[in-house]
Amino acid sequence: MEKVILVDESDQEKGVEEKMSAHRRGLLHRAFSVFVFNDAGQLLLQQRAASKYHSPLLWTNTCCSHPRPGEETLDAARRRCKEEMGIEPVLLHAFSFLYKVTLDQGLIEHEYDHVYIGISNKTPLLNREEAAAFKWVNLKEVKEDVEKHPAHYTVWFTICLDQVIEHYKKNEH
Repeated sequence: MEKVILVDESDQEKGVEEKMSAHRRGLLHRAFSVFVFNDAGQLLLQQRAASKYHSPLLWTNTCCSHPRPGEETLDAARRRCKEEMGIEPVLLHAFSFLYKVTLDQGLIEHEYDHVYIGISNKTPLLNREEAAAFKWVNLKEVKEDVEKHPAHYTVWFTICLDQVIEHYKKNEH
């Protein structure tokens, strides 16, 4: 049974909860989102697998998940990049944000989300249980597409995309 780390609004641990229970009850928990760029400045997106328990087939950032109890968030981000996309980029913490939204199937995402940015030029090797497809996109083009077709993207991706773009441009990885 997969568990998530419950936190307060300052990201201080408050306990653990079974993942689906936390999502049904809307409990605030720790998460991470990884945004991998190539040397050309393109962002690696994944299309979530059709079998995902929420937001199936929506486009999103390179990978995202939850650290396991006792696992450092950065270590979890590295682990999931390898498990989902078959890549091992060097990751740097960019920023964190808190959000709460109701998703499909009556689930609630209430997350303290740590955002990591990394660089990789490797072609992903997808885990088909996690991702249906991938594509490298220009930041300007994805920003325009999110504005025109927000329903094609995950909620957390649309919430933090502007901050990711701002951080990426400021730091010119």
